[in-house]
Amino acid sequence: MQIYITFGLYLAIILGIGLYAYRSTQNFDDYILGGRKMGSFVTAMSAGASDMSGWLLMGLPGAIFLSGLSEAWIAVGLTIGAYMNYRVVAGRLRIFTEKYSNALTLPEFFAQRFPRQKKALKIISSAIILFFFTIYCASGVVAGAKLFQSLLGLEYSTALWLGALATITYTFIGGYLAVSWSDTIQASLMIFALILAPVMVLLNISWDEITLSLEAKSAMSGIPYSNWLHNVSGIGVVSALAWGLGYFGQPHILARFMAADSVASLEKARRIGITWMFLCLGGAVAVGYFGLAYFTAQNIELANAEAVFIELTKVMFNPWVVGIVLSAILAAVMSTLSAQLLMCSAAITEDFYKGFFRKGASSNELVWVGRLMVLFISVVAIVIAQDPNSKVMGLVSYAWAGFGAAFGPVVILSLFNRNISSKAALWGMLSGAVTVVAWSPLMKYLGWEDLAQLYEIIPGFLVCSFITITSSVFAPVHPQVVQQFDEALAEFESRR
Repeated sequence: MQIYITFGLYLAIILGIGLYAYRSTQNFDDYILGGRKMGSFVTAMSAGASDMSGWLLMGLPGAIFLSGLSEAWIAVGLTIGAYMNYRVVAGRLRIFTEKYSNALTLPEFFAQRFPRQKKALKIISSAIILFFFTIYCASGVVAGAKLFQSLLGLEYSTALWLGALATITYTFIGGYLAVSWSDTIQASLMIFALILAPVMVLLNISWDEITLSLEAKSAMSGIPYSNWLHNVSGIGVVSALAWGLGYFGQPHILARFMAADSVASLEKARRIGITWMFLCLGGAVAVGYFGLAYFTAQNIELANAEAVFIELTKVMFNPWVVGIVLSAILAAVMSTLSAQLLMCSAAITEDFYKGFFRKGASSNELVWVGRLMVLFISVVAIVIAQDPNSKVMGLVSYAWAGFGAAFGPVVILSLFNRNISSKAALWGMLSGAVTVVAWSPLMKYLGWEDLAQLYEIIPGFLVCSFITITSSVFAPVHPQVVQQFDEALAEFESRR
């Protein structure tokens, strides 16, 4: 009963934030980017929480639980990638999107930055967002469903709708303000849970017991303990580290930079955000590692490895604390899912509806169209998530690669190279997305099984970069485009 009370209290607070944000949302700019007035702490927490979805508390611990510490290379790659994203992209993107017609979305920025292919870039980039974000949203719905299924003992289909409803409601009502404010609470819950859980395991069993348990697990599986601990190929290490490349193209994370109140705020946000991220990723790795040792020592088999954090929490804490800690999983799911729903809504509303059908639409009309699009994308994501055997990590991995390969190189080059042409940006974006989709099936068809195991973001990122740079050599850039780039760059330099 205590678990349900604390869980319900958390939901009530989040929905209350949504209602308060509803009253503070005056126009579409507020709904999509919060009026570009987010401070450093909110920016850092919101970027972190919207990034670290249910995979942080379910997917990553589950991967460690199944495969050992070799999966921790993902955490290393992500930390490096996030740091470089703050250093390389954040400040410039904040100023450039403001200078380029106050672009509220990534497709709108691409259209303004590369005006000769304005319509094509809007359509293609929005289509990429909708395709990969719908898959990404499905991963959040799956994580929420598994949480409610484990917590309440519900059928998967019932848990699916219940978990999705909580996120949909406050995103629908409050928009970006609700998402950003609640992310601050959710990020705090996540770091609390991920630090507390492994500490509690160490208080219950000694380090020697952990080592003995893992050696026993290795003996049962037939894999030497040293191999289990470091069982990873060269392709595996490179693929894991390559997760960091994805940061440069994630629309929901880049939107946090665009919404910051200043470049100076982003400098402070970097220090806060990377510290938070380091602790959270370390905690997630420890949960999977210590969880395997604990359940092996107790001779308990888990049917679902991705539920290791949930099951560990249930046996380690009293019911009141369990409710708080499990709320952290819902927080991780809700923070990312809400950000993704908002980005899909923005792509349809700003880039399709306003861009092609209702150019004179009022701000109030756009807000309500945006809310309706949140509902539409939610339903599609729920349909994709119907399979109870869906893996959170697999869905996240595919969508992360799609955005990183399609948008990452184009974002970086658009901010640093004045001579990138419109056609080059368009073809680079398309080639990156297609490479991610086609890589694994093509390698398997050709019989190159080892290359099929390479994370799709690597060939996709390289192909997009190569096509964008080389195509620009053969396509001249209009002097006015160069002048506008130089003006935006000068504005950035003056505000640093």
